[in-house]
Amino acid sequence: MVFFTPPVKLRLWITVAGEPYFVIVSYLHCIHLSPHSVKKHLWGISVKRRAIILSICFLGMILTAFQGVRPARAIQVQQSGKPNPQIEKILGEISSTNIEAIIRKLVSFGTRHTLSSQDDPARGIGAARRWIREEFDRYSRESGGRLQITEDEFIQEPTQRVPQPAKLVNVVATLPGTQGESKDRIYLVSGHYDSCVCSQGMLDATSDAPGANDDASGTAAVMEMARVMSKYQFDATIVFMAVPGEEQGLLGATHWAENALKNKLNIGAMITNDIIGNTIGGNGVRDNARVRVFSEGVPSNESEAEARTRQSVGGENDSTSRQLARYIKETAELYLKNFNVTLIFRRDRYGRGGDHIPFLQRGFTAVRLTEPNEDFTRQHQKVREENGIKYGDVADMVDFAYVAQVARVNAAAMAGMALAPAPPLGVKFKSGRQEYDTYLTWQTGKEPDLAGYRIVWRETFQPLWQHSIDVGNVTEFVMRSLSKDDYIFAVQALDKDGNASLTSFPKSR
Repeated sequence: MVFFTPPVKLRLWITVAGEPYFVIVSYLHCIHLSPHSVKKHLWGISVKRRAIILSICFLGMILTAFQGVRPARAIQVQQSGKPNPQIEKILGEISSTNIEAIIRKLVSFGTRHTLSSQDDPARGIGAARRWIREEFDRYSRESGGRLQITEDEFIQEPTQRVPQPAKLVNVVATLPGTQGESKDRIYLVSGHYDSCVCSQGMLDATSDAPGANDDASGTAAVMEMARVMSKYQFDATIVFMAVPGEEQGLLGATHWAENALKNKLNIGAMITNDIIGNTIGGNGVRDNARVRVFSEGVPSNESEAEARTRQSVGGENDSTSRQLARYIKETAELYLKNFNVTLIFRRDRYGRGGDHIPFLQRGFTAVRLTEPNEDFTRQHQKVREENGIKYGDVADMVDFAYVAQVARVNAAAMAGMALAPAPPLGVKFKSGRQEYDTYLTWQTGKEPDLAGYRIVWRETFQPLWQHSIDVGNVTEFVMRSLSKDDYIFAVQALDKDGNASLTSFPKSR
């Protein structure tokens, strides 16, 4: 058996002269452990066996060099391991051909700069917005009117990047939930439809700014999800949103998130898709088999009291956004066998930001999806060629099949969450004392199809959940001989069809 875990390692069982060895290969070292003697060193065995093991180590290092850094696929702990037929159908209907048509249409508007023309029928952000609205309206008709389309219009007051008041419009397509107990729970997915040539001029609203990858790719993924998923029913509500003003300071997303906070909307999770279309990086690396998910650890809105508690009992790696990221990885890898989700444990790329941040700042659960290898000569650049280098975010450099895969990652997670019960509330350790066992308690859910609960756990240094146990429809359970000193625990809710909620991390008593 061979598998990779970060850092790049090759692990395998081999048998030499009838004796089994566990060999670990990495760029830096190659060690072996024998079940018969863990203290046995490589130079303590016969020359023949040593030669065989060293040969395997050398081969393993060559294999890992060609493999590159590939995070291990998630063990199916949060999910039952049996795919949901409805989700499988949804993923099968997502079309790279449709995604390509959307991206090329958005590019055809010349520029989608937030300050570009609102009234030109063929060029500028106004024309792009009206076309997005028309497409959402068409999806609504095809779904029998179930998809509800609105425009969230507001006037953005002047900022450093917006010199005069400007009209901005979020285009919102809402698919209402069908279960009375769950329909007020909202799962939101977004992409930004504005573009710019910001590297040459932040306020340049007239030059061509095709924005094929940044972020027609994310907008196209959201629109294609809306087209497909609006034909299906979900317990909870799903919102598909195209926002402007991202390049000017996350303006559209900030406006919507602030209104969601003021109106006390129950946002279960938010996923933004930004730069998800390029599979050949500026570093020359081609990778069309994974996507990065960025999630913050310490919550952006953490209070002083919450910080003191976290410092006392831990949880730096178990924010609600980290739980969402783990859920996305495990769910996507259940359905997409040849596609990996790489968890990046930071809020966004180094020193950069995206439309999930206004939601995080207001206490909502949110993550960002982005391609693994960006090409910076394509981002925010005027279309041109200099010294043999082609600049500009053009459609021909987008891998449309890859965008479709990222859309499937989104759709699998969104559908899974919207079909499942709400995450358990009130998850706590029954006692704060030092104990050899771990006592967990939680509140029962209100959904009529609630079937029970699942406890997941992992060692404190592990990034992903390692183990799970279904405990039935109870509100407390004892994990025998597992100490909360040494393990991280969380609880999920399950429905009668096996759909599993996001995990809930225990609060300190």
